[in-house]
Amino acid sequence: MDLTLGPIQFFWEAPRIRDFYARIADEAPVARVVLGELVCSKRLPFWQGEIPVAVERLKAAGKEVWLTSLALVTLKRERQLTEELVDAGVGVEISDLTTLAYLPKGTPFSVSPLINVYNIGTLDWLAERGAKRICLPNELPLASAAKLAAAGAERGVAVEVWGFGRQPLAISGRCYHARLHNRSKDSCQFICNADPDGREVDTLDGERFLAVNGVQTLSAATSFAGGEIGALAAAQVSALRLSPQTGNMVALAREFEAAIAAGKAGPALEAAARAAAPGGQLANGYLRGHAGAEWAPA
Repeated sequence: MDLTLGPIQFFWEAPRIRDFYARIADEAPVARVVLGELVCSKRLPFWQGEIPVAVERLKAAGKEVWLTSLALVTLKRERQLTEELVDAGVGVEISDLTTLAYLPKGTPFSVSPLINVYNIGTLDWLAERGAKRICLPNELPLASAAKLAAAGAERGVAVEVWGFGRQPLAISGRCYHARLHNRSKDSCQFICNADPDGREVDTLDGERFLAVNGVQTLSAATSFAGGEIGALAAAQVSALRLSPQTGNMVALAREFEAAIAAGKAGPALEAAARAAAPGGQLANGYLRGHAGAEWAPA
């Protein structure tokens, strides 16, 4: 079992993205990195020039590189962006099934956790279409992940599990950040840039509930699978996916690597996860078959 770094879900400025991927290339023990804009195509022009630079640096460091598609393709220019992914010279990770229309049949691809792979029938269909790697949806319990990982191993499909990061829950046609600031989606003025880990949403009782990121809804708590490392490895899970947050992802990846090598997590991994998690709030309920926001110590 190794580590995959997923795409940045939030709107970070180009210099921050440049520095982030330089550190990942030089210092982080991750086997592969998924790049690109996942949430909102309007953000892409602000940092698109960093993608080829990051691709080359990551490849030079021995990392496997994939490019993500958008999670929701609605506009003509977004369809064009999706079509252009095929010619980028790296593997494509689909975050919307419409992306398959632009991939020649048999082209190897990766599958994002935003695609609902809940059963072996879906895994088989994707494998026949060319899927070589699937990151399971974050809401699956360990027992389901184990069955899918075993099925993937039999079919030559690597199966990943969400290891760290605010959990992606939904994508909408409306922009929550724009609405919150009394702006239209077309005139949002990119206000989501003000919340580089997402903006938290509390209940009327003041409890942390969700986080919003432009058109995306995420969990408020940061999902953390460190306590299940031994069970996930035994279940033939190929990789844990770390989703970038503004905390120290290099230190976190190093602690994950050490825990994977040891076959279990120690206090240092949880401490690194809390330091990297927005507000230090962790959750592991889904893997244990409980409500996703719940937390139970290892």
